[in-house]
Amino acid sequence: MPKIDLSQYQTLIFDCDGVILNSNKIKTQAFYDVAKIYGHGPAQKLKDYHLQNGGISRYQKFEYLFTNILQKPIETQELKKLLSNFSKEVKKALLICGVASNIKEFRDKTRNTKWLIVSGGDQAELREIFEKKGLSNYFDGGIFGSPDDKDVILKNETKNRNIIGKSLFLGDSMYDYQAAKTAKMDFIFISKWTEVKDWKKWICENEITNFNDIESIA
Repeated sequence: MPKIDLSQYQTLIFDCDGVILNSNKIKTQAFYDVAKIYGHGPAQKLKDYHLQNGGISRYQKFEYLFTNILQKPIETQELKKLLSNFSKEVKKALLICGVASNIKEFRDKTRNTKWLIVSGGDQAELREIFEKKGLSNYFDGGIFGSPDDKDVILKNETKNRNIIGKSLFLGDSMYDYQAAKTAKMDFIFISKWTEVKDWKKWICENEITNFNDIESIA
């Protein structure tokens, strides 16, 4: 297992699903369940698209359902209803899902480092869930999510001087890696709850540092 000197970083950026919360399978199933009103085929295609595009927002995924799977114009009210139903299903499950072990100890070891959440999840929903689960105080740099995508959030928070100095992104998807790379940040792949297919081959090909979970890093 590689050793990481965390003291070199001024900012740590965490994805939420699959890194802080054991919530990947919850959201994957929710995409299928919400879309099954259109039949098994479209629902399965949306689920597959979600698995192939971990880390991007639900807004983009449901738009894909309309334009590419159902091949019809996006209807605003119908889209709002799908997003609302998805949010209701996910919220209940997130409140009881598991949290990364030893997060408090990890925070104590990096007390001089700013922490942020940058997620594909809905921002308002994330902030509510983290508050109710007693996690908000760890993330002094803020909790950010969709409708802005991760590239936009990272760019904005760097511009606003909220993300400062040398930064490390901890994620569990290919998109997390690309977002970190675009923002010129170091990256660690967290594999314990990832849904990336053949992730071992992928991290080897890209020479990506991997840890099972965040408690293994410190």
